[in-house]
Amino acid sequence: MITGGASGIGLEAARQFLSLGTKVIITGRNEEKLNAAKKLYPQLIAVKSDAGNEADAIALFKQVQEMGGIDILYNNAGVGVQPLNLGIPNDKHLEGAIYEMEVNYLGVIRLNNLFMEMLQSRRESAIINTTSILSIVPSLLEATYSASKTALAFYTKSLRKHLEIINSRVKVFELLPPLVATEITAARNDKKISPEELVKALISGLEKDQYTIRVGDTKLVYLLNRLFPKLTFGLINPKKANQYLNHI
Repeated sequence: MITGGASGIGLEAARQFLSLGTKVIITGRNEEKLNAAKKLYPQLIAVKSDAGNEADAIALFKQVQEMGGIDILYNNAGVGVQPLNLGIPNDKHLEGAIYEMEVNYLGVIRLNNLFMEMLQSRRESAIINTTSILSIVPSLLEATYSASKTALAFYTKSLRKHLEIINSRVKVFELLPPLVATEITAARNDKKISPEELVKALISGLEKDQYTIRVGDTKLVYLLNRLFPKLTFGLINPKKANQYLNHI
């Protein structure tokens, strides 16, 4: 099951998993996009569900249970808000951070908790959490988004260890994408990789039991940040970006 599976990375993941002969459930809150995905790939099971909504999560779990359950839970859904200068008081700072945390972090914990017993009952199962290159170095233009992904990264590492302690067979993978060419990033001129390339790397990592899957520039940023943190921060946050934070 792939959350946020109706477009972008999620839809590409659905396509590639289907090509491997797996059954795939996608979720999302946009019914139009879900219907379009289903039209493209009729084998998909599409369920309308908001990753940040508790009632939706419970209803989703019950529905999946009735279908016979899942072996892999791929927490792919993610949201971000427009850049604002956190140093200038604005009610939107908290509103935006709550929105991002509900979907990007708390919603993941909620779903993992709901599906944990189901996953533990399978002979082989896995959880995939998508964090970000920005969980290594924050982006000033995506400050609270970066914070939500950092929270998810730390949670993912802890969850993996907690499952090891109780001798659980559930594997926990962390996918760290760089900037990916999707609808959300269409207006940006920065270097991007394709969703196809990202998902290929994900599947390769799953097959090798590579629990931390860094793709593209994320590998370089991870190494550079360990040796030259100031330089790496500057690469993620070029001075030209400051203009967007001067008056907002």
